[in-house]
Amino acid sequence: MKFLIKKIYIILFLLSILFGSTSLYAKDNIIKYSKEDISNYFFGTVSANQYNNNAEAFKYFNKIKFESNRHSRLNTELLRTLILLEKFKSAFIFSEKVEKMNESFFEADLLLGLNYFLKKDYISAEKYFKRLSEIPEYKISFGDFIGNILMAWNSALSGKKEDSFEFIKKVPKMYNNLIKPQNAFLQCYFDTDKTNTYFKEMSEDKKFNFSRYNYFYLNYLLFKNKFNEAENVIKESTINYSANLLLKQTQKFYLNKKYTKIKSFFNCKNPKDSLGEFFYVIANLYSHEKNYKTSNFYLKISLYLNKNFLMNKSLLAENFSFQKQNKKSKDIYYSLKKVGSTYSWYASKNIARILQSEVGKKYAVDSLQKDFNLIKKPNFLHYYELANFYKDNEFYNESIEYYSIALKIIEKDHFLIPKILDRRGTSFERVGDWKSAETDLLESLKIIPEQAHVLNYLAYTWIDKGINLDKGLEMLKKALKLSNKDAYIIDSLGWVYYAKKDYEQAEFYLRQAVELMPSDPTVNDHYGDVLWMLNKNIQARYFWKNILSLDDVKEATKASIRKKLIFGISKKL
Repeated sequence: MKFLIKKIYIILFLLSILFGSTSLYAKDNIIKYSKEDISNYFFGTVSANQYNNNAEAFKYFNKIKFESNRHSRLNTELLRTLILLEKFKSAFIFSEKVEKMNESFFEADLLLGLNYFLKKDYISAEKYFKRLSEIPEYKISFGDFIGNILMAWNSALSGKKEDSFEFIKKVPKMYNNLIKPQNAFLQCYFDTDKTNTYFKEMSEDKKFNFSRYNYFYLNYLLFKNKFNEAENVIKESTINYSANLLLKQTQKFYLNKKYTKIKSFFNCKNPKDSLGEFFYVIANLYSHEKNYKTSNFYLKISLYLNKNFLMNKSLLAENFSFQKQNKKSKDIYYSLKKVGSTYSWYASKNIARILQSEVGKKYAVDSLQKDFNLIKKPNFLHYYELANFYKDNEFYNESIEYYSIALKIIEKDHFLIPKILDRRGTSFERVGDWKSAETDLLESLKIIPEQAHVLNYLAYTWIDKGINLDKGLEMLKKALKLSNKDAYIIDSLGWVYYAKKDYEQAEFYLRQAVELMPSDPTVNDHYGDVLWMLNKNIQARYFWKNILSLDDVKEATKASIRKKLIFGISKKL
C-alpha cells in the first residue's frame, strides 16, 4: 500500500509540473500526455539532475511524443542536455523548431542568436540577443547583462562601432567588474588607443581580482610586438599573482620564449575568442554558487566558441569532480597535461586526489610520487606540494622529508617559509618528535607572530602535555583576538582554564565551543569533563553519551567515553 501511495504521489507531482504554468509565450497550452511521456520525462529529469547522466537523459527526452510537441520545461531540459553533450548542431536545429512553434525561452533565444551570429547573419542575431535583455523573465538569469554584451559584439561585427560601446554602457552597474574585460576586448578588436589603458587599469586594480587578465594583457602586447611592456607585465604577475595557474604557465612559456604558444590560445581580433571568455566568466560564477550543471552549460558554449583555450577545461574538470563524475574529471585532467609543465603537475595532483577517494591513500600517493619523479627540475613548490599531499594522507615521515628539501632550496625570506615550518612542525608532532615540532612552530611564529592557528596548535599541545600553561593561555588569548569566532581556539582556551582548574572560566568558553561545533566529539568531550568537575554529572553524561551517536568517532575515543559514562572522571587533569 505504501508503494502504491508513493507511486500515485509521484504521478500527481509530475502531472502538476507538466500541466502547470511552464509554457512561456506559447500560443497554445493544451497538451496531451501519455503515461509513457510522463515516465520518460521523469526518468530524463532524474538522469539529468540527480545522476548528471546527460546521455541517459537525452535518450528519455528523445522518446517523448506530445500532440503539439510543445512544453517549455521539457524543451529547456532537452536543449541544455544537447549542449552538455556537445551536440551543438542538433541544439541549433531544435532551437529553430521551438521558434517555429511560437515558443520562446532563454536557452533557445541564446542559441538562436549565437547560431546566426556565427553565420554572420547579424540582423537575425540581433532579434534574439535583444530579447534576452527585453523580456522581464529573462532578467532572473541576468539576461540584461548577457543580452547587452552579445548586442555589443553583434554591433561591432555589423560595423557599428559606436553602438557596440553604447550597449556596453547599458549593462547594469552591478556587473561593472564583469564588463571591464569585455570593454578591453572591444577596444582591442577596434585597435583603439585606449586598449592598453583598459588592460593596465585591470592589472593595477587592488579592489577586484583581475589577475587572470594579466594573461590577456600580455597576449595583447605580444601581438603588438611590445616586448618591453610585456616583460613588465610578466615581472608584476610573478610578484603579485604567483599562485595563479594560468599566469604561472604563461610565465614559463614567456621565459622559454614561446611567444607563439601564448598567442595561440586567444586573439582579441577574433570575437569568438572574446565571447568564449565571456561565457567562461559566467560559468565560473555558477560554479562558485555550486550550480555545476548550469556552469557546465555555459562552459560548453565557451569551449565551442574557442576550442584553443584548453586551460579553461580545468573548470570543467573541477565541476565534474564535484558532481562525482570522476572518470570525466580524470580524462580532462589527463588532457591538460599536454598544455605545459605547470598544468601537467596541477593535473597530477588532482588525479591523485580523485584516486584517493577511489582506490585509497597508498595508491594515490604512489601515483603522485611517480609523476613527481618525471619532473626534470623540481622547484621548492613541487616539493612543498608533494609534502602536503603526503601529510594530508597521513604519511608524516615522507612529508617531513619533502618539507625539509623545500626549506633547503626555497628563496630566503620567501613568504611561504613560515607556512612550511608550520606544516613540518605539525608532522613532527604526529610522529612523536615533539622537540623538532616545537622548534618549527616557534620559528614559524618568530617570522610571523600573528598566526592564530599556529598559536592555537602550539598552546593546545602544551596544555595536553601539562607544560607552559601560563604562556599557552596568553598565546590563546592573542589567537582569539586574531580570530574571535574560531571554535577550535575557543575550545583550546576553555581547555587551558580546565587544566589550570578554573572550571567556571573553562565552562564559559567550552559552552561557546560546543554551541559552535555541536557535532565535534572532542569539544563535546571537553564540555562533559568540565560539567563533571562542576558536579553537574547528569549534564556531563548527556554530552558524553551524545559523542557515541556522532559520525567518524575513533574507537579509542568511544572506549574512553564508555568508561566515563560508568565511572565518571576518577582524577583531575
